[in-house]
Formats: sequence, C-alpha cells, structure tokens
Amino acid sequence: MKRILLRSGKSPFDVVPVEEALHRDVMATNTGNLIFSDAAHKILTLPDTEVFSNGVRTDVKAAARINEEYDAFVVPLANAFRPNFEQSLQRLTTLIGKLRIPVVVMGVGAQTGVTYDPARLKPMEPTVRAFCSAVLEHSASIGVRGEFTEKYLNDMGFRDVEVIGCPSMFMWGDQLPVEKKTTELTAQSRISVNGSHTAMRGGGLHKVVDRAHERYPNLLYIGQNLTDARQLHWRDVDSAAGRITEMPTHPDHPMYREDKARVYIDPVTWIDDLRDFDYSFGSRIHGSIAALLAGTPATVLAFDSRTLELCRYFEIPHRLLSEVPADLDPADLYEESDFSALTGNHKERFDRFTAFLDRNGLRNTFTHGDGGEAFEKKLRSLSFPAGVRPWNNADPASLTSRFGWLQQRIVELDTHNAQLKHELSKTRTGGKATAVIPAPSIYRRARRAVGGPLRRALKPSK
Repeated sequence: MKRILLRSGKSPFDVVPVEEALHRDVMATNTGNLIFSDAAHKILTLPDTEVFSNGVRTDVKAAARINEEYDAFVVPLANAFRPNFEQSLQRLTTLIGKLRIPVVVMGVGAQTGVTYDPARLKPMEPTVRAFCSAVLEHSASIGVRGEFTEKYLNDMGFRDVEVIGCPSMFMWGDQLPVEKKTTELTAQSRISVNGSHTAMRGGGLHKVVDRAHERYPNLLYIGQNLTDARQLHWRDVDSAAGRITEMPTHPDHPMYREDKARVYIDPVTWIDDLRDFDYSFGSRIHGSIAALLAGTPATVLAFDSRTLELCRYFEIPHRLLSEVPADLDPADLYEESDFSALTGNHKERFDRFTAFLDRNGLRNTFTHGDGGEAFEKKLRSLSFPAGVRPWNNADPASLTSRFGWLQQRIVELDTHNAQLKHELSKTRTGGKATAVIPAPSIYRRARRAVGGPLRRALKPSK
C-alpha cells in the first residue's frame, strides 16, 4: 500500500465541531485552503494508495519519521509566494531539504497586484529560489497556478515549471457542469456573495454588497476567514480585521442581524448549500470555485494576481474589481457571463493536470481508480456541522455547544496548570515536589478562553 502525506489542515473525513475547528484553525485562516486540499486528497486516493493529512504546521523534526512512513509528500499551495508567508515557506524548505522521498508541489502562486508587477516580491526572492530548488531536487517539475507565477519563476531561471491551475477545479475530474438555471436574475433570485477584508475596505466591494443587499432579499454572504467564523460564532471582534464593520460577518452589519452570513468549516457542506443558488459573485476565488463545483454560475471580481491568473487560466467569467461601479447590479454580471469556454476547455486542462501528476510519479483516481466513488461514499456517510451562522440568539440550544466546549477548555487548562505546577516544583527543589504559587499565565489563558465569548454572548444585539 502506497502512503502519501498531504499538506492540509485536516482530512476531508475529519468531522470537527465548530468550536474545536475555530480553536485549532483547521482552515489555516482561510476555508478556501480546504477546498483544494480536499480535492487533492480525493484525486490521489486509490485502492492501493492511502492519503494522510499532516496539518499545515511544518515540523522539521518530523523529517526522519516522514521518510520512514511515507512514499511521497504532496504540497498543494495557493498564494505561497507572498511576504507574510515567507517564514512558513522557509520552514517548509528546511523540511523538504531533509526528505529523501518525492515532493510534489501543485498549484503554487505568487501574489501581487492585477498589473502583475513583481516588485513587492523582490526582497523574498532568495527564499523563493531556495524553496523551488529544494522541491526540484525531489520532483520533475513545479505545478503553478497561472501565467504570472510561471513567468515569475522563469525569470528567476527555473524552467521545470508547469501551469496546472488549482487542484480544486478538478474535484469532479474532467467534468465541470455549470449552466445558468434562469434567463435572468430577479428580486427573488438566490444570490451568494463573497469577499476579503482587503477587497471590502480597500477595494470598495462593501458598496457593491450593500447595494445588492438592498435589491435582493435572498442575498447571502459567505465568508472564508477564521476572523469571519469567529465573528459569526463568538461575536468576536477583538482583532484589527474583526473590527471592520463593512464586513457582513461583523455583528453591527445588517446582514449579520438578518442571519444572511455564513462560513463553512467543510467544503462538502459549502458546495452542497450552493447547489440551491442561482448565482454567486465576489472577490474570493475559492468562494467562486465552490459555486462552480456546485454547478452554480459564478463571476469573480478580481482584486489581485492570485485571483486573476486563475480566472484567466480556467476561463472563469471575471471583471477587475477596480473597474466595477459601486452601484453594480449582479444581474448585469449574470447576463454577460459566458461559461462555454470554462466548461468546453475543462477536459483539456484536466489532461494537462494529470500529465503533470504522471511526470511526478503520482496516479489519480479518475484515470487509475474508481473516479472517486469510494471517497464520495465515505464522505456522504459522515455528518458534518452546518455552516456557521450569526449568533443572534441566546436560547439554550445556541448556548449548549458553546458553553460545553468552554467548560471542557477550563478543565483542560486546569489539568495543564496542575502539570506545570508539578514540573515547576520539581525544578525548584531539584526533583522533590513542593507547593508553589500557581503560574498566572494559565489563569489568564482560561479567562481569555471563557471571559470574552461570555461577555459577547450576554451583550444585546443592536
């Protein structure tokens, strides 16, 4: 049996309660990460191949164990070539340098503006060079998201680079059935909208969302950030991003108060819910991909290179957010959207993707397995939590899971505190335990875990 280690926040089959998922950050700050990691997991699963999630925290000390237990390390990445990911990239490079097994990177991208100017990435060029060099010592090529990243790496001298897009688009193999369900959008149409904090405040997307909210009663905002989810579930605004009131996930936003915002912990529930929508639009690329995988038409309002190059490669209908008027009507986007190139050229892109896998020694379920049938059957046998929704009620049902988890955290912190006290006492007495003053940091951790959410729960909604 071949064993593949996959860099992902969690396995598609891990059913994690909302509170625990937010505490552990299984989404690696963005639920879009789980869409492409789940797709990669499905694609690589075969009767003779098992796929295991390693989490997204890079443990360099685990190199020897990985070499011993696995046959390959597969690393699906998104916009990894960006300044605030540089340290993570360096740790990943160090780990790869210690591995003796094949390492395959799929879908990595560089992030800059829509003009594709790489100037902001110049300071981290040595880190990118080191990473790509380490990867290419373990594989035949590097799979990148699109045209900009390909040129970015080519200009640094790397030639073993292949444009393959993102594995999320191949969740269903060479099939991608997307078609309009209605000739035009009406006031009663179900529309999903998505966006990042940067696009909302810096790109003016909030004005578009506010206008759509006025026009379409069935509009639903789907957030993707950990911040969004914590706002919905805990009414947590204790961060810079959390204080942006333009976000529909903020407790002061009317869409929050009207229960018109969601965040999904699991891609399966996210995609399933979007099947019932007429249309989706927004600046989030994986928010749009989730809709397309559901068969729902979607348009991307591209805000940076990471969204633009994927839209261009997959021929996803898009506009530049900078060119969108504040009073934009989603009905106009819907009317002009054409999905013939997206769906008509999908098989060609899928064949290019699987050829990349072949060159790197990886087989896929659609060519060599059951087309993902066993994967889907196992997935459908599980019961995942519904999308996280705004916490507008203080009824017992809404409090039970939250306070139950908080109580569990208190017990865990108390146990951990007792262990630390015991170890500290032995250190101070040369191995003989004596009573000592409790470590105050543990109690502060408990207060942070319980006090903030409790105060926000008891605060009346506006």
